[in-house]
Amino acid sequence: MNFTQTMNMFNTSSFFLVSEVEVGKHFYWKFQGITFHGQVFLVSWFVIFLILLFSILGSIQPKQIPESWQNFMESVVEFTKEIAVNQLGDSEYRPWLPFIGTLFLFIFGCNWAGALIPWKLIHLPEGELSAPTNDINTTVALALLTSISYFFAGLQKKGIGYFKRYLQPTPVLLPINILEDFTKPLSLSFRLFGNILADELTVTVLTMLVPLIIPLPIMMLGLFASSIQALIFSTLAAAYIAEAIESH
Repeated sequence: MNFTQTMNMFNTSSFFLVSEVEVGKHFYWKFQGITFHGQVFLVSWFVIFLILLFSILGSIQPKQIPESWQNFMESVVEFTKEIAVNQLGDSEYRPWLPFIGTLFLFIFGCNWAGALIPWKLIHLPEGELSAPTNDINTTVALALLTSISYFFAGLQKKGIGYFKRYLQPTPVLLPINILEDFTKPLSLSFRLFGNILADELTVTVLTMLVPLIIPLPIMMLGLFASSIQALIFSTLAAAYIAEAIESH
């Protein structure tokens, strides 16, 4: 194969090569010509089911003095409310509390499900079950949802005047301000993906090399880091929305 043929092959497949970059093996579903990561969907549905189950248990018979599940869920709601209030303020947080709370609970549930549940005991035709947040597709999807949300918040609050922010403090910074909005979802997605993947790889390698007792502190540290990553992602999402709706 000469140089020209090699370059033509590269040009026709370069975009596909980028999209096929992955870590480890994956279990794929194909539906109507579309390929899905099966293990990501399975664990995501499991986490969503748990969140819905806890929500139902906490609200099925509400009491004036909360007990057990109701007390637990009210504590979770208060925690997510604090995240939204601290970033958006008392006057603006309420419409965005469901979104911020859902982001936090889903990421937190995915991270902990990947760290605590022995998914390796469930055998798939190919690949293995793990935290959905160690798949770049999941974290990019969450980051894009955040981007759409703060664009919507800004347009809803200011209308077409929202785009004036790209010309501040001087029109010379227009390219940089536009680039900043593209880097926000990238930084969110890669930060979450990198931390969760690194944690799972570290625990896996240590478990293979040394007895189970040695990796336990690393696993506990991973649980703590997973919680912090969920908090960081939801806090930054709320901060970006607050930045979009703030008055100058």
